[in-house]
Amino acid sequence: MWVETPSNPLLNITDIAATAEVAHKYGTKVAVDNTFASPALQHPLADGADVVVYSTTKYIGGHSDVVGGAVVVNDEETREKVAFLQNAAGAVPSPFDSWLDIRGLKTLDLRVKRHSANALKVAEWLESQPSDVIERVWYPGLESHPAHEIAARQMHGGFGGIVSVQLAGGAEAAKHFVDHTQIFTLAESLGGVESLIEVPAAMTHASVAGTTLQVPANLVRISVGIENADDLIADLKQALDRI
Repeated sequence: MWVETPSNPLLNITDIAATAEVAHKYGTKVAVDNTFASPALQHPLADGADVVVYSTTKYIGGHSDVVGGAVVVNDEETREKVAFLQNAAGAVPSPFDSWLDIRGLKTLDLRVKRHSANALKVAEWLESQPSDVIERVWYPGLESHPAHEIAARQMHGGFGGIVSVQLAGGAEAAKHFVDHTQIFTLAESLGGVESLIEVPAAMTHASVAGTTLQVPANLVRISVGIENADDLIADLKQALDRI
């Protein structure tokens, strides 16, 4: 079973322990994409998962300057299978890419805690805005999130740096909003020290339009960086004021 929690971009939460219990009952392994939480906040193997995957491009690298991935397993048989595929397919990072990821790991805990603290402040501020401006805020650290209790149980030290928000003005309001931020850079990707903002329906998730994976057109995904939280909120405010 494949699990992504928190998910991209709506930040849905899956109970890893409960999923693993059901899967193992039927002899099925559980793989968890832990990219959004990072190993600083969530430990899927300890919760019963068999495989954990990461885009090291995101929080592990942390500086938007490396492309890579990692697979972590908890048994020798699976490790040998992954190693065989890696060797056969040539999915091996360069020495410099590996160095960049190792550099990122040295500050991962510090960075992710700052990302999380800033994201919670941003999410709370967005949620406090009038309903004719902000339709809904998606962030597992908010008590309004439908799976907040699960997230609080399986995430440790924070809820991550990604906040998604739906604008009441629809797709045009979302596009206008992201066009007018000054600190947040309009760009895909996430997890770097700098704050990014994007419209998934028109950018990262445009290819799934018209399918069951389609995301709301008025959704904005915010990768909250480690800048001053008050500056970030002020930037979002001035951008919203220009809609």
